[in-house]
Amino acid sequence: MKKLFKFILNTIPRPILIRLSIVVRPILAFLLKGNRFTDPIDGKSFRMFLPYGYGTQRNNVLSPSTLSLERHRLLWLYLKNETDFFTNTEKKKILHFAPEQEFYKRFKKQSNIDYTTTDLFSPLADVKADICNLPFEDNSYDIIFCNHVLEHIPDDTKAMQELYRVLKPGGMGIFQIPQDLSRAVTFSDDSITDPKERAKIFGQYDHVRVYGRDYFDKLRSIGFKVSEVDYTNKIAPELVEKYCLAKGEILPVCYK
Repeated sequence: MKKLFKFILNTIPRPILIRLSIVVRPILAFLLKGNRFTDPIDGKSFRMFLPYGYGTQRNNVLSPSTLSLERHRLLWLYLKNETDFFTNTEKKKILHFAPEQEFYKRFKKQSNIDYTTTDLFSPLADVKADICNLPFEDNSYDIIFCNHVLEHIPDDTKAMQELYRVLKPGGMGIFQIPQDLSRAVTFSDDSITDPKERAKIFGQYDHVRVYGRDYFDKLRSIGFKVSEVDYTNKIAPELVEKYCLAKGEILPVCYK
C-alpha cells in the first residue's frame, strides 16, 4: 500500500487528486472501520489510518474519512479548544490559502464567518491569486490560514509581507509549514532540480526549502508577533496516539 500511495502522490497532479479523493474517500472510510484511531474532526474511528508521504512514507497519518493529516487534526483541536473560532457570535472575515478538504465544507457552513478561499490552482479556491501579489485590500481579514504553502514559494519573504498586509491589526494568522526542528537555519538549494532528489531532500518534489527553527524569527522580522505553540504538550499522551498527531509539532500562531 505504501508504494501505491507514494506512486499516486508523485504522479497525479494535486488538482486531479483533490477531485478523485472526493469519490474514493467514502469507500476507504467504510473499508477501514475500527476503533484503534479516531479522527477528531468528524469523530469517526478506524482500525488504521493510511500511509502518506511524497518521499519517506509515514504510517497511520492520513484519515480515511476526512483525509486529514497530523497537522490538520492538530489545528482543528487548537481552534476548537483554545479559540472562539467555532463559537464567536461576531462575524469574522477569514482568508484561507490552498483550502484543505477536511476544513473546506465545514468552514463554508459556519454562519459566524465570512469565508474566502484562495489559491492559484486549487479547484476549491474562490479567488485565483498569487500569494506574492494578492488582490485584497490592506487590513482586510480577521483570521488567515496559510498552511503548508510557504515552502512552495520561491520568494517567501514577499508572501509573508502580503499576509501581514491583508491581516487586520489585532488579527490572527496560523502559518504551518513542514519544519525540521533539528535545524537552526532554513535550508534551500535551487541547483537541485530532479523531482526524486527534491522529494528525498525537501520532503516533496515541489518544495523549495526545508524550514528550520529560524522560521519564527523570519515571521517576526516581517512584523508579526509569533507564539510558538507546542499544543501536543497540552493533550493527554493517549489522545496524541489515538488522534495520530505528531508529538512536538509547533503551531506558528501569528498576530498583527
